[in-house]
Amino acid sequence: MKTLHGKWSLITGASRGVGLHISEGLANLGSNLILHSRELAHTEIIAKKLKLLGVQVITVSGELSDQGQVDRFLDEALSKAGQIDIVYNNAAIMTPYRQNHLETPAEDYRTSFEVNVISLARICNRLLPSMIERKWGRIINLTSGIQEQPELSAYSVSKAAVDKFVRDFVPKLAGTGVQMNLLDPGWLRTDLGGPNAPNDPVTVLPGALVPALLNDGVSGRFMRAQDYSGLELASALEKALAK
Repeated sequence: MKTLHGKWSLITGASRGVGLHISEGLANLGSNLILHSRELAHTEIIAKKLKLLGVQVITVSGELSDQGQVDRFLDEALSKAGQIDIVYNNAAIMTPYRQNHLETPAEDYRTSFEVNVISLARICNRLLPSMIERKWGRIINLTSGIQEQPELSAYSVSKAAVDKFVRDFVPKLAGTGVQMNLLDPGWLRTDLGGPNAPNDPVTVLPGALVPALLNDGVSGRFMRAQDYSGLELASALEKALAK
C-alpha cells in the first residue's frame, strides 16, 4: 500500500466530523499533519492522540471568514512545517434553511462565499506555486452533491463555485505533478449534515484518502466518498483508477 511518509497535510476544520476522520486516516498513512480549527483548544486533545501514531502534528487556528486570519495561519503553518504537500479544504459553513427561499437574505450568500469559496481559493492560490515548483502536490476541495433545494441555495451555490474553481484549473495543472480534485463526503451525521443524515461520518473513509494517493496526473475529478464505503483502501484505489 502506498504511504504518505514525509508529506505534510493541511486539514481545515480538523477538530471534528469529516476533518477529524480524514486527519486520522492521513496519520495512519504516515503523513505529518497541520490541524486547523477556529480555536487551538479545539484540536489540542486530537493532536496528542495523533502524535501517538508516530507523525508530527502542528495546530493552527483562524476564522475562515477573515482573510487576514487565513493568511496568518498559513504563514504559521509554513513557518513550522517548511512546506505543505497535501491540502484538504474541508471546513465550510451551512447557511440557514430558508423555508421561503425567495427571501434568502444577501448576507447568507456573502457569508457562505467568504468561507466556502474565497478562503478556499486563497489557500489554493497561496500553496499551488510551491507545489508546482516541487512537482508534487494534492489539493482536495470538499464539495456537495446537494441539488434541487433552493432553501439552501446560498450553501449549494457556493459549492457549485468550488466545483467551477477546480475544473478551471485542470489545463493549468496538466503535467505539473500537482492534482486538484473534488470530494463529496456524502450526507453525514455531522454538525453541518444534521442528526437525520443517513451516514456515519466514519464512512468518509477510505474514499476521502483516495485523491491524496492517486498519482495519474488527473485533476478535476468529482469523487464521492460513499462510493468506496466498506472497501479496503487498496480496493478503493483500484476502483477509482478503473473509472
